[in-house]
Amino acid sequence: MTAVDPHLSINQATIKYADLATALRVTAEAGVQAIGLWREPVNEVGLDAAARMLADSGLRFTTHCRGGFFTLPEGAERAAALDDNRRAIEETATLAAAGAEGSTAVLVLVAGGLPEGSRDLIGARERVRDAIGALSADAQAAGVTLAIEPLHPMYASDRAVVSTLGQALDIAADFDPAVVGAAVDTFHIWWDPQVLEQIARAGREGRIATYQVCDWKTPLPADVLLSRHYPGDGVIDFGSLTRAVVAAGYDRDFEVEIFNADIWAQDPAEVVRRTAETFAAAVSPHLA
Repeated sequence: MTAVDPHLSINQATIKYADLATALRVTAEAGVQAIGLWREPVNEVGLDAAARMLADSGLRFTTHCRGGFFTLPEGAERAAALDDNRRAIEETATLAAAGAEGSTAVLVLVAGGLPEGSRDLIGARERVRDAIGALSADAQAAGVTLAIEPLHPMYASDRAVVSTLGQALDIAADFDPAVVGAAVDTFHIWWDPQVLEQIARAGREGRIATYQVCDWKTPLPADVLLSRHYPGDGVIDFGSLTRAVVAAGYDRDFEVEIFNADIWAQDPAEVVRRTAETFAAAVSPHLA
């Protein structure tokens, strides 16, 4: 049996159909020491109950997914989105406090896509910056880092108008690095010709809030959201990216986050075991 890397964290999306109790149990039983949670399963049981369950599991808490969706124009819907993000900040702080020593209070932000009928990418990105500005005091007061996650450009229209790590860092630059950072996800940034220099920049600026890994393999499925694979099953060079992140000073846990219908359909305990195995083979050798 392959030894489980002590720095591995299972992002709950990898075992999407497991409820919170099951996700915590199978992660701990596999010998994995950390987990990143999603808001929906936390809210199913309630924040207080979720915090107790996390504390009882003995696992570190690495990230909360997700906040964001900031591109709506001024109005009631945008105000409601900001209020929901404030709740997400509170959840993140509570869960990080409940996790084992070494937990991190990181809320991952997905920027949001173009509003219906809009073609104004630049304006949408400015609304993302404005929204983060509106939330930064709440995050700072709660001790939470807002991690802007750039998504692959194929999601620019419907999910994230922030497509590169450089764009995420340009937005974050207005704020304290402890309050606003970036999520570095191999699936979304592996293709970027500037990725290594932007990882180095993120390190210099102290803004790598989380490092998430999974693989890219073509052909993509009809639903491109579900096109992530176990590390090592595709074409991403985890060596260069992981070494760059480590060289940039990142010393936190490393999350595996996979969206894949075939993987979701499997036994979550088997998925966690396979995740640990592929992480050990494809990523761990580059952490030294």
